[in-house]
Amino acid sequence: MMDHDHYSDHYITGILTSVRSIAMVGASANTNRPSYFALKYLLGKDYIVHPVNPTMAGSILLGQKVYGSLEDVPGPVEMVDIFRGADEALEITKDAIRLKDKLGIKVVWMQLSVRNEEAAKLAEEAGLTVVMNRCPKIEYGRLSGEIGWVGVDYGVISSARPRLAKTGYQNLLLSARRGQIG
Repeated sequence: MMDHDHYSDHYITGILTSVRSIAMVGASANTNRPSYFALKYLLGKDYIVHPVNPTMAGSILLGQKVYGSLEDVPGPVEMVDIFRGADEALEITKDAIRLKDKLGIKVVWMQLSVRNEEAAKLAEEAGLTVVMNRCPKIEYGRLSGEIGWVGVDYGVISSARPRLAKTGYQNLLLSARRGQIG
């Protein structure tokens, strides 16, 4: 089993540059919730994000149809982003394993403060890539250099100009090579 206390930038960048479709389990319409910010951010980076929340099923959130369960989400779904507590991560991971071939799931990503060793072990045994206790929004911002633009030391020193996305101020892209900015 992988060391889930430390992930290389190459590992995280590899996931974020290869995945295009995400099921966000625990998405919220509350604009003060981290899942709302993450959903909005990832949509802005041209990811396809399917919000999953049983209490909001059938409604529209940031222009996306909300699904009641992972099983209801149309494929492909390459990554399941778990915005639920660690106690719920095991069942969500079991659903991801059960649906991995049907939906094309490759990654189980557990958000900040979400760690479930049993879920990680089962997912890895099923051939899935696992990330725990990290946020794809934060990792994308850190690795692209966007966070660095606002005064946060993100650990990369480079004279290379960052790659800009099609639209938006400070909208940088990730580069798949060596886990560094574009």
